[in-house]
Amino acid sequence: NPEDAFKDVAAAFLVGAMPRREGMERKDLLSANVRIFKEQGQALDKVARKDVKVLVVGNPANTNAIICSKYAPSIPKENFSAMTRLDQNRAQSQLAAKLGIPVRDVKNVIIWGNHSSTQFPDASNAVAKIGGAEKSVPAAINDDEYLKSTFVATV
Repeated sequence: NPEDAFKDVAAAFLVGAMPRREGMERKDLLSANVRIFKEQGQALDKVARKDVKVLVVGNPANTNAIICSKYAPSIPKENFSAMTRLDQNRAQSQLAAKLGIPVRDVKNVIIWGNHSSTQFPDASNAVAKIGGAEKSVPAAINDDEYLKSTFVATV
């Protein structure tokens, strides 16, 4: 029972979502996930602390977080977060490999959209530490075709 699970919680980690089946796009999961995250949002709204922090992990995490927050109107929207770190890590790793530097030296990569065919990795504001100095990743790579095609498709 979600109300029992969320009673007076300060943090909620929502890891359950409808699993993706072979051949399904993330958009195909939306109706099932609406039911799941609507129920969880309503329960959080009713019984959780009003300063609860909610982390949504189940994909499509961004969409599921919005759905959950919609059904928990008494909880501030900024208390909801979606974990899309896997895609972020992939993007940073690809750029670091291309530049021949450690992943930790690549910053400010953005993943727009949801995990799946609607996501877009964006390196336009990324910076990398190269030889002790920060440099724009697009300038350091100096290959627009790579950044617009190979990088996007790989991530």
